[in-house]
Amino acid sequence: MAQVQMEPIVEHLRAEVRSALGAAVREVISGAKFDESALYRAFRLAVGRRCKVWERVPDKYISAD
Repeated sequence: MAQVQMEPIVEHLRAEVRSALGAAVREVISGAKFDESALYRAFRLAVGRRCKVWERVPDKYISAD
């Protein structure tokens, strides 16, 4: 199994993750008003608290170009 660092991955995909989180919240809670940037920051902190620095993932999810 490969190992990945979750926090740098989430940060690298910051724009995409922030937008996806916002869309998901709006889909689940219609009419929700929130700061998308604040939601992303809270998510990023939660990832840091709940994930190990290095997480193991199956090799099939990793491709080195």
